Amino acid sequence: MVRDCLACAIVVACTSVSISSAGAEPRAVIELFTSQGCSSCPPADKLLGQFVSDPSLIPISLPIDYWDYLGWKDTLADPRNSARQRAYSHMRGDREVYTPQVVVNGTVHALGNDKDAIEAAIASSRKSGMTLSLPVSLKVADGRVLVSVPGGEGRSFAEVWICGLFKAATVAIARGENRGKTITYHNVARHWIKLGTWTGKDETWNVPIRDFGDEGIDEAAVMVQSGTVDKPSAVYGAAVATFH
Repeated sequence: MVRDCLACAIVVACTSVSISSAGAEPRAVIELFTSQGCSSCPPADKLLGQFVSDPSLIPISLPIDYWDYLGWKDTLADPRNSARQRAYSHMRGDREVYTPQVVVNGTVHALGNDKDAIEAAIASSRKSGMTLSLPVSLKVADGRVLVSVPGGEGRSFAEVWICGLFKAATVAIARGENRGKTITYHNVARHWIKLGTWTGKDETWNVPIRDFGDEGIDEAAVMVQSGTVDKPSAVYGAAVATFH
């Protein structure tokens, strides 16, 4: 299913609400663009749930809104997710925007329900040597999230964002292509906060946990991603952790 939308870039940070710290050395950030109104998406949503158990992967579900007109308004959709998907397509130059689609490490896309294609995308995305080579440390104490990014040579500027996540959200779909199905969505992106720009030097940021709002967010993710909000590219560093 294909359709264009707006543009946006996500670069995210995360950790746990009790006092903790973490360093992230994942092999892949897997962003799944999905929709409750897409009949091809449930297998991809299930596969993303399987990826959650792999500590080397950071899977994030980004529900889009451009299929809402088909008879069911996606209850988790965010136009910023649709924007991000289109921004990726412009950067690749292929204008391929569809569901279910995954974008791996900010650079390579694959069919969201094809595990072999996703593994191939992971291998392809890591050939540059820059992908996920930047360690991101995060600590949480006294109701605040502290994010630290070390300096690094040979990389362009990057944006740093925090995104609150639902670890799991179960939705009963009453109409549209998935009518009568109850589907669980994993690591659902809900609340974005831009921390700033990483310029290749040591940087730290902190943000109150309350800034994530009272949406029931129980997890967050961090990405340090090259490019800008309109031109997202390779992910230099990322991590994910629960709030409890």
